[in-house]
Amino acid sequence: MKFMLNHLHKQKHLFEPGGKLAWLYPLYEAQETFLFTPADTATSAPHVRDGLDLKRLMITVIIALIPSTLFAIYNAGLQFNTINLGFEPTVMNNWKEGLAIVMPLILVSYIVGGLTEVVFAIIRKHDINEGFLVTGLLFPITLPPTLPLWQAALGIFVGVVIGKEIFGGTGFNVLNPALTGRAFILFCFPVNFSGDVYTKIVDSTNVIDGWTGGTSLSIAGAITEGSVVEALHAEGFTWAPMFWGFMGGSIAETSVFFSIIGAIILIGTGVASWRIMVSAIGTMLGVAALLNLIPEAHSTPYLQLPFYYHLVMGSFVWGVVYMATDPVSSAASTPGKWIYGVSLGLLVLTHRIANPAFTEGTLLAILFMNVMSPLIDHYVVQAHVRKRQTDIQARRLSYAAS
Repeated sequence: MKFMLNHLHKQKHLFEPGGKLAWLYPLYEAQETFLFTPADTATSAPHVRDGLDLKRLMITVIIALIPSTLFAIYNAGLQFNTINLGFEPTVMNNWKEGLAIVMPLILVSYIVGGLTEVVFAIIRKHDINEGFLVTGLLFPITLPPTLPLWQAALGIFVGVVIGKEIFGGTGFNVLNPALTGRAFILFCFPVNFSGDVYTKIVDSTNVIDGWTGGTSLSIAGAITEGSVVEALHAEGFTWAPMFWGFMGGSIAETSVFFSIIGAIILIGTGVASWRIMVSAIGTMLGVAALLNLIPEAHSTPYLQLPFYYHLVMGSFVWGVVYMATDPVSSAASTPGKWIYGVSLGLLVLTHRIANPAFTEGTLLAILFMNVMSPLIDHYVVQAHVRKRQTDIQARRLSYAAS
C-alpha cells in the first residue's frame, strides 16, 4: 500500500492546477481519499476532532448492508430454483443463481451511477464523494430481481442527477437518491412492480423468465370480508417466513431479521438515529394495535389484522433502517427526528389500510418526509428561539422586580 501511495504522490503534479491532467483532478483525489486517509489538516479554527469522516461513515453503512445483501442473493436464487422445474434448490445452486441474478444489477448501478458522479465532478470541479458507495448498493437491492438492466441503468442515472446532483451533490440532497431512482422506475415502468402473475409453460427445458405474484400487502388490501390472516396463510404468507424473508419481493427488502442486524450495527456505531427507527416502528405498531381494538362489526378486515403482522409485511422495516435514517435527507434536530419518525409510521400505515393504489407506501412516505424534514427542523429551531426569548424576558422581569 505504501508503494501505491508513493506512486500517487509522484503523479500529483500532473493533476494540480497547471498540470496536463488538471481537468481530471477529481479522479486523482478520489483515488487518494477512497484508498487512503489524506494527511491534510485544518490550519485555522474551528477544529473538529473526530475519527468518523465521510469515508468511514459510508463504509459502516456498507458493512451494515452486507447481511441483507448476502441473504438477498441467496433468496433470489432460492426463489428462482423453486419456481423452475429441473432446478434443484440446493444451497450451492441457490448461491449460484442468486449471484447471476443480483450481481449484474449491482454492477450496472455502480458503473452507470459512478460514471455519472465522475462527469458531474469534472464539470463542477468538486471532489468525488464517497456517498455513492452506499447509493450504488442501496438502489439495486431495492429493485425486483427480474428488472431489465437498461431500466436499472436509467433509474440510477435519474437517482443521482435528480435526487442529488441538481441540489449540489452529497450533503445537499433533499431526497434520498436511491429512493428517487426507484420511484422513477416504479412510475415509468409499473408493470415490473405489479402484483400480476406472469407464467410460461414449464417443463424440464423451459424456464420461467419472470414471476410476480400477489404480495402479502396486496392480498391483505383486497380482502373485503373474512379473515385477512386466513387469506394470507392460504397463500403461504405466515408470520415466520415473512420475518425471515424466504419469499418473493424486491431483492433485499424481504427479511426483517437481517434488517434488524443492520439496525444494530448502525445504531451501535452511531451512524443512524435510533430515535427515527423507534418512533417510526413504534408508531406503526402502536396505532395498528389501537385499530385492532375497534369492534369487528364496525371495522374492516384489514383493521383487524394483528398489529405484529405489519412488522413483517412489505419493506417497512428495511426502509426505516436504511432509507429513512439517511442523515442528509432526514430531520437533523433531536425533536425533529421524533416528529419525522412518528409521521413516517402514520403515513405508511395510512397508505396500507386506505390507499388501494399503493398498498405498501414506504417508498412514497419516506420521500414525502424527506421533503418535509427541513420544515420540521425549521419549526423546531424556531420553538427553541421562542423559548430562549421567553426565558430571557422572564429573567429580566425577575431582576427588575428584585
